[in-house]
Amino acid sequence: MSLRDWFSGVCFNWVHRHNLVYNTCWEDPRLDRQALELRPEDTVAVITSAGCNALDYALLEPRAIHAVDMNPRQNALLELKVAGIKHLDFDTFFALFGRGKLANGPVVYRRQLRPHLSAWARGYWDRHIALFTGEDRPSFYFHGTSGFLAWLINVYIDWVAKVRDAIDALLSSRSVNEQRAIYDDRLHAAFWKGMIRWTMNRDATLSFLGVPRAQRLQVERGYPGGIARFIEDRIEAVFARRPLQDNYFWRVYLTGEYAPTCCPEYLKRDNFEKLKDAVERIHIHTGPFLDFLEKHRGLISRFVLLDHMDWLSMNDHAILKRQWQALVDRAAPCTRILWRSGGLEVDFVDSIRVVRQGRRKWLGDLLHYHRDLARTLHEQDRVNTYGSFYIADLN
Repeated sequence: MSLRDWFSGVCFNWVHRHNLVYNTCWEDPRLDRQALELRPEDTVAVITSAGCNALDYALLEPRAIHAVDMNPRQNALLELKVAGIKHLDFDTFFALFGRGKLANGPVVYRRQLRPHLSAWARGYWDRHIALFTGEDRPSFYFHGTSGFLAWLINVYIDWVAKVRDAIDALLSSRSVNEQRAIYDDRLHAAFWKGMIRWTMNRDATLSFLGVPRAQRLQVERGYPGGIARFIEDRIEAVFARRPLQDNYFWRVYLTGEYAPTCCPEYLKRDNFEKLKDAVERIHIHTGPFLDFLEKHRGLISRFVLLDHMDWLSMNDHAILKRQWQALVDRAAPCTRILWRSGGLEVDFVDSIRVVRQGRRKWLGDLLHYHRDLARTLHEQDRVNTYGSFYIADLN
């Protein structure tokens, strides 16, 4: 391991072990809904992140959803959302998680949410509920490490590039052609200056977004111009080639809040009452995904692995192999698995060997990939920050 790799790993681990990294999920659940084809009998295991997508899946009413994360702060956020769904009215809930701020948030927390949290989550929010008051930064969505970077980018937008009017015009556009004209004429040259490109090319910056060096290398092996060019091209696609009207992922980081007409499903008024019962299906587990798999006694038919295998593939391949073995051991009949990668093509899964039905087999022989569906859905991804998307059935 080079000194640079070691330092990057230290930085990434520090960020993830001491901070709330994700204040919102950065994976498009609209794609997941089509890819998972959830049935009432399904049990889902998903890495929690900010919990938005676990709540989205709950609306489809599978038998159970196991939200797993080794960062207890991420699970504390999901716990707070679940408590809010159960014990708040919709307008108060939307102020907290839609607008990202509520002036009397600490009072609401103490009276209506705190009694319904686990001890760890209660201790965390006792110290951090002020993130929702808007006193330090104008929104909860400008806190956490990814939110802090979003806040810095907004400072850059307002005071360096001075393109806030163009951003507002872009978000209110009514056609892709209008978006294209605004991006080309008013935004691209003013925003993409040398300083922002340099910043996006730093491992420390990427760590704040939850991107380890291993994932950066995945991108740079197959993308001309490296990670900075990859990010620039992906943002150009979102802003100038895909409709922005319902792209709540980028709206929340560019404005600090969602709109009632542009927000995750769990924040829509029509879904709120249904969620009060649906969240009972969610079970929250803190610890490594491998530990959950090895200790869980039931069978699981749907796995959503996000992109965490990118890091394992270069930093702990032994754990990656054990995780796949545990996944195979816990898999129900007709199991489907989703994952994403920063790389344009994943080459570390099919070469793993596991024991299946008493025989050692390559994962490449056990996984049936839905490549056309994955490619089609990936082209519709509103986030558009991943290099590739995978849907596979376990034979």
